[in-house]
Amino acid sequence: MKLNQIQQTIIISLVIGAVAGVSGAFFVAGSQKPSDNDLIKSFYETENAVYVSPHTLRKKMDKSDKNYILVDLRSQQEYEKEHIVGAVSIPTYKDPNTSISIDTEKAEKERIISEFSKLDKSKEVIVYCYSMPCMTGRKVGKLLAESNLYVKHLGVGWNEWRYFWDLWNHDAETKVDPKDYVVSGKEPGTPKQKELPSPCGAGELSC
Repeated sequence: MKLNQIQQTIIISLVIGAVAGVSGAFFVAGSQKPSDNDLIKSFYETENAVYVSPHTLRKKMDKSDKNYILVDLRSQQEYEKEHIVGAVSIPTYKDPNTSISIDTEKAEKERIISEFSKLDKSKEVIVYCYSMPCMTGRKVGKLLAESNLYVKHLGVGWNEWRYFWDLWNHDAETKVDPKDYVVSGKEPGTPKQKELPSPCGAGELSC
């Protein structure tokens, strides 16, 4: 074998080896499962990014904070009967017993996306539904994220906010009348500014 052929063979072998090595490294990296610690870290990052504490929301109300938009996802009928003060209505239920199907009702799906797209994007958008385990808010959040619209999720639902105030409030907060934070009618209503001490504090680990 001539010298040039030997050199060419060596170069080709080195190139093939390098490509195979890089491909193998990517394959191994991609096939490795995340560790428990990776999953735990991801879980808390997601929780902190998505959820808004009801304490935080109540403090915003008491301070007349205007830098958020609260959205009620229940039916229009239920919204008009009573809702969290300041919330706007974007119903995902036709009536209290009939949810909208985003799989089969294209017009309703487009309406929901359209109504959220009209909200002020400079403000934090927070959605709430019937209760803490209710999946409607999560499904709507997923639908919107697929359209590059991002919303946060109130840590409690309507039922906990209206009927189980003591469930999530601190002892000092349970003395506050929950009726001060709900309103009836077609209009959102305006939260009343109050000067109330909060046991949650104001630091990074506040509730």
